[in-house]
Amino acid sequence: MKLSMLKSVNKYFYFLGSLLINRESFKTYLKRTLDECMNIGLNSMMIVALVSVFIGAVTAIQTAYNMTYPFVPRDVIAFIVREMELLELAPTFTAIVFAGKVGSNIAGELGTMRITEQIDAIDVMGINSSSYLVLPKVIACTFTYPVLVIYALALGLYGGYLSTTLSGELSPVEYINGLRLDFKMYNLIFALIKSFIFGFLIASISAFKGYYTRGGALEVGKASTDAVTSSCVAVLCADYFLAQVLL
Repeated sequence: MKLSMLKSVNKYFYFLGSLLINRESFKTYLKRTLDECMNIGLNSMMIVALVSVFIGAVTAIQTAYNMTYPFVPRDVIAFIVREMELLELAPTFTAIVFAGKVGSNIAGELGTMRITEQIDAIDVMGINSSSYLVLPKVIACTFTYPVLVIYALALGLYGGYLSTTLSGELSPVEYINGLRLDFKMYNLIFALIKSFIFGFLIASISAFKGYYTRGGALEVGKASTDAVTSSCVAVLCADYFLAQVLL
């Protein structure tokens, strides 16, 4: 079991190395990367928005429910919602959604290309298929995901605003004052660092699973499932490691 895992890790790093050799022209990668950015970003906005608004709203309601001590200012509720969104919910929870939406799509697309021998045809033409197909996806995810996290953060805070003001827990002024309370720019930088790493992990692991798919349609589905599972585990491990090192 351990030997098999070590072989998979070794194969993964070899796969990452193959992305950087025998590359095509910069213009080719630029066009493909921009196309991937548009595809990944636009197709993920709706699901990210839906999840973020509800998570922000629920977080605010649950925080208000537990904030029963009469001497604690009520605007602390908004402060807690902001910190939870910034440090954990926006970057990490969105990563789980992103892995399910984008990661499975990457693995399914590459897996289908593998079993229909399209990747073999690219190799026969003398093109490094891993670099040509995968590198634009990895770059696009790495730089698009932080934008989605900022988008999720804003909508999460807005969800908290809606739930607390509409339920009468806080006035709009109290909520905004809470959001401004003791703001640390480093926490935003920390969230962005996590976002870049999570985007890279999800794209590269999903591409790895899809690129080495063998068999038929059933194996493509299995590769997509494995891609989501492995990406989520990697994201959670990286989340713990980054919290230990950077906070």
